[in-house]
Amino acid sequence: MRLFGRKKTVEPEPVEEPPAPTLPTPPPPNEHGLRDWTAQRDWILEQIQPLPPFGMHVLDALGLSLCEDIESDVSLPGFDNAAMDGYAIQAADTKGASEKRPVTLAVVGEIAAGTVADRVLAPGTAMKIMTGAPVPEGADTVIQYELTDRGAEDVQIFAEIDVDKNIRRLGSDITEGEELLQHGDVIDARTIGLLAGIGIDKVLARPRPRVVVLSTGSELVEPGLRLTELGQLFDSNSFMVAAQARAAGAQVFRVGAVGDDPAVLKQTISDQLVRADLIVTTGGISEGDWDVVKAVAPELGMVDFAKIGMQPGKPQGFGLIGDDEIPILMLPGNPVSSFVSFEVFVRPVIRKLLGITPVERPTVTAVTNTIIRSKPGRARFVRATIRTDRGGRRVVEEVSGHSSHLLGGLQKSNALLLIDDATEVIKAGETVHAWMLDE
Repeated sequence: MRLFGRKKTVEPEPVEEPPAPTLPTPPPPNEHGLRDWTAQRDWILEQIQPLPPFGMHVLDALGLSLCEDIESDVSLPGFDNAAMDGYAIQAADTKGASEKRPVTLAVVGEIAAGTVADRVLAPGTAMKIMTGAPVPEGADTVIQYELTDRGAEDVQIFAEIDVDKNIRRLGSDITEGEELLQHGDVIDARTIGLLAGIGIDKVLARPRPRVVVLSTGSELVEPGLRLTELGQLFDSNSFMVAAQARAAGAQVFRVGAVGDDPAVLKQTISDQLVRADLIVTTGGISEGDWDVVKAVAPELGMVDFAKIGMQPGKPQGFGLIGDDEIPILMLPGNPVSSFVSFEVFVRPVIRKLLGITPVERPTVTAVTNTIIRSKPGRARFVRATIRTDRGGRRVVEEVSGHSSHLLGGLQKSNALLLIDDATEVIKAGETVHAWMLDE
């Protein structure tokens, strides 16, 4: 007999770890290992959803996308009112009136804007009336001061006047129940005036995306400080990209430059997730030993780095990071590359978050007055100036210098020419496509 018994140990069944989430399959590269920039942009946009709307004051909704249809609960004008300062009269009383033979009417009252006449206007009489004041019952026209002697007790009228002259009729602008705005309309200053005019102070709209911008590189120094060592540079990227994001309609938080310490960068990005709808970084995504963004980003979530068939802006990164899968766009560090990459990828993402269409800049055509050369194999975004000549044509001149660090040339340009990957030469007098940066 066994003195001691032992319980049979049961080995726990192995629990399979769920597979790590991944991004959808990206666009395939071409034979040169490069992705098409339009396919890359569209792939990114497929993973972006417009922000949910909420009710906000109409002034706060300026530039945002309306998320409801608007019908008017009132008519505009809400009553017949005077379009000019003058006299409310009956048109028949002016028959035969002229400067040589004026008609004289008794002035029996005065109506200021915001007040109502205390009587019905009788034939042969007049009431002084100010612009916007309700036209009194019995009157069928308003004669402006300039055709009278502006009398107080009696008024002389020096011209015949037709019925309905200088009267804004009830509902002549907007009728009650009329649909004025539709879901998706962008709210501008005119829209706000319309909304306020029909008594609406709050609307349902998508908010401005909260965009966090940071640049990377231990060599970067905040503008306003001094460069103390050879090799240091002022941080232009975070300012430029933040300005681009604000111009695109975002609420921007500029973090500034972060050094090349992976732990610091990871913590900085993680700290920003609580206030970001989108994070944009510049630098650190190429093939160098100190490309810290490329090293850190995979620890934060699902990311993808690729070479894009475009110049400037070949290296690009995109991901969804953190528990809420916040989009992150990782741009190259050269200033012109950052600028162009923003126009190609970030601006469309911001506009999709806003729910505004189209997400791309409109393409215009222009005529070159010089030869423009390009290398086949990659699309080029060429800095240029476009002006309108006397004949109404858009005429383009390429801004000299192709290097991605040339901020001076970038500042002088007002357009990006869109040259496809098969073009080698555009001759003078030929047409090119472009994005106007200031429109």
